[in-house]
Amino acid sequence: MQLPSRSSRFSQPRRLPLALAVAAALAALGVPAAHAQPASPGPVPHAVPPATARDDGSALSADVFYRLLLGDVAVQRGETSLAARAYFEAAREARDPRIAKRATELALAAKMRGLAQESARLWATLDATAERPKQILAALAAGTSGKSSIETAYDNDLKARLEKLIADAALTERGPGDIFLQINRFLSDTQDPKQTYDLVRELAKPYPKNPEAHFAVALAAYNGGVPENGTDNTALEEAERALALNPGWERAALLKAEIVSRKKPDEAIAYLSLFVAANPEAKAAAGALAQLYVEQKRFGEARAVFQRLWDRDRSAREFEFGVAVLSMQMKDWETAEALFQDLKRANYGDNGAVELYLAQVAEETGRYQDAIDRYKAVPEGERAWLAKLRVASMIAKLGKMGEARKYLADLPAVTVEQRIQVRQAEAQLLRDANDFKGAYAVLTEALKEHPDSPDLLYDAAMVAEKLDRMDDAEAKLRRVVELKPDDAQALNALGYTLVDRTTRTQEGLALIEKAHKLAPDDPFILDSMGWAMFRLGRYAEAEAYLRRAMKERPDAEIAAHLGEVLWAKGERERAQEVWQSQLKTSPDNPVLLETVRRLAR
Repeated sequence: MQLPSRSSRFSQPRRLPLALAVAAALAALGVPAAHAQPASPGPVPHAVPPATARDDGSALSADVFYRLLLGDVAVQRGETSLAARAYFEAAREARDPRIAKRATELALAAKMRGLAQESARLWATLDATAERPKQILAALAAGTSGKSSIETAYDNDLKARLEKLIADAALTERGPGDIFLQINRFLSDTQDPKQTYDLVRELAKPYPKNPEAHFAVALAAYNGGVPENGTDNTALEEAERALALNPGWERAALLKAEIVSRKKPDEAIAYLSLFVAANPEAKAAAGALAQLYVEQKRFGEARAVFQRLWDRDRSAREFEFGVAVLSMQMKDWETAEALFQDLKRANYGDNGAVELYLAQVAEETGRYQDAIDRYKAVPEGERAWLAKLRVASMIAKLGKMGEARKYLADLPAVTVEQRIQVRQAEAQLLRDANDFKGAYAVLTEALKEHPDSPDLLYDAAMVAEKLDRMDDAEAKLRRVVELKPDDAQALNALGYTLVDRTTRTQEGLALIEKAHKLAPDDPFILDSMGWAMFRLGRYAEAEAYLRRAMKERPDAEIAAHLGEVLWAKGERERAQEVWQSQLKTSPDNPVLLETVRRLAR
């Protein structure tokens, strides 16, 4: 199996991750903000885009990118508290210190002490060499007595004051609904969700006919106030009580769908489909339905939702953007290009986003000179550096390897990170040309300047594996794990190498299992788990893991492994079906071809 590279956004990204673009449109609709409350905008640091894709163009999990784009759009809308939470959740799943840094900065800007502490702790854990998170934690500790804000509030008899506030509001024409809608945000700085839930539940008891009161309890339970288990459905029950009192309430419908989708996404889709049919003006619910379709890889249905929304309002460019991105995901290049051209004429989107998509359409359709021109036209900003790196790959695809390498050498790489990325991009050009010795030489030279760069070490290990330099590959991967002990991809790469290329299967499995705990839905880690089980003769478990991996990401090499497991089980017709299905989309994949030739000759 070709192991995924952590540096691939600079080496061979085929397209921007779908979830990024779709989430941008959804966030513009307010879809994920069912439980969010706007905060007063403070000074927001400049966004730094985290790593987005692997070496083969695959993305990180949809949830990570959904949270990242939600955070980015929330920043643009001034909703700093929502942005901070989105980035923290993304950092916790992706295990990326850059995202944790961003979450910390946003939490500080939003004056969210508890979240700032959590984010800074995560940042310090993920990057033990960083001094800034330690300084932030020390400053936060110095500024508090050790009690959380909710504990301090309790000391000041918060419950009695809130009861009076709600009671006074109940005597007005508007009623207490607005207060119940704000109360979870007011209490969001607590480090004890259970305490928040208990308080909200008590405050809501005198108002059984108020839908906002039930919504507040549902949200407090969903946010961790009630531990999830097989019997307690408090959050869902309270959301349904809110909807029984106000059946067309979109916000409550969004919360119900989010609760249900955690464990039963198909039921959430069915529910939202009915809700949208009954409430055709519910744009946020329609957007949430599209997002669920995306997460289930039902791209055609997601596009149809956006198309209906856009047909109703042709001035709503965010819907057109959603249709364009989903068309690209479906390889409907003609439609995607036409829509992105229209969006460009309308000057829609963040700086350089549409231009970058247009360049990727040209690349995907083999128009490499057009792609070069379009990548060069991406305006200066966050996306310009990525575009500049892609130009080198396009030059190489035109058969001009020397010119491509010279282009990279002449790029004005200012920071250490950029210099590393240039060397990675150069090595990738050579890897794409199957010049693994040349790629290894480039990476070896770069490591002389940056000996402890996890990205360079990882990439060098991948090339060493291709050259059958297994001792070298293992040593470099072990160094990456030393530098970043909680890096799921490094653990997976080392574990898979031991399973696939040595007799130390149990040792490799232990590493893969650790990676699996850190990233339980990563398809490549699931693939490694399945391959380890196969090596141990545990065919049923191997098949289960590999089928999960294929569901998450249909991939030629995962298909090769799944077919081999089925072949070993004697289910040869099913194995052939798996292989032939994947060969239609990946006819030149060397691992899949080798597996078929070896077993099915």
